[in-house]
Amino acid sequence: MRTAIKSLEWLVEQMGGLARFCVLALVLLVATNVILRYLFSIGPVSLQELEWHLVSPIALLGLSYSMKHRADVRIDVLYERFPVRGRAIVDIIASLLTVAVGAIITWLSISYVSHSYQMGEGSPDPGGLAMRYLLKGFIPLGFLLLAVQGFADVLRGLVQFTNPQNPIALANSFNSESS
Repeated sequence: MRTAIKSLEWLVEQMGGLARFCVLALVLLVATNVILRYLFSIGPVSLQELEWHLVSPIALLGLSYSMKHRADVRIDVLYERFPVRGRAIVDIIASLLTVAVGAIITWLSISYVSHSYQMGEGSPDPGGLAMRYLLKGFIPLGFLLLAVQGFADVLRGLVQFTNPQNPIALANSFNSESS
């Protein structure tokens, strides 16, 4: 089970790297747009649209990445008082709900992206970006990754429940490469 968890989380980690790259690209793009606008009075629509297009992979790929690194919001007032097996049960239930939500939204969003692809959806603005379906494609991908991370957490909870003396370490920082 430990190998399966590491394999699943490797995928989440790689997609998190893509999200981090998009953050850097967004910062550079915003700086470029500001310089173009205020120094040269140029404001290309495509570059402005690209700014908000970069938010999609940041948010949707970063969701599972933040869960992997336990940077998500949790309320641990009671949780910390539970015994190890009690915490494992809470983690398993929460992770199963995460898998269910991720799978449902993935399933429902596929037709949304497919419809956008079939109609060749692009920006309605002159000079805007084409192929909007690529942007929308991050919706099922992001929620699929959320389900994958949730499944890894279910497995981790099962290991913790069956072997409370030897749990799998959690990623505790954004610099951790393995968990």
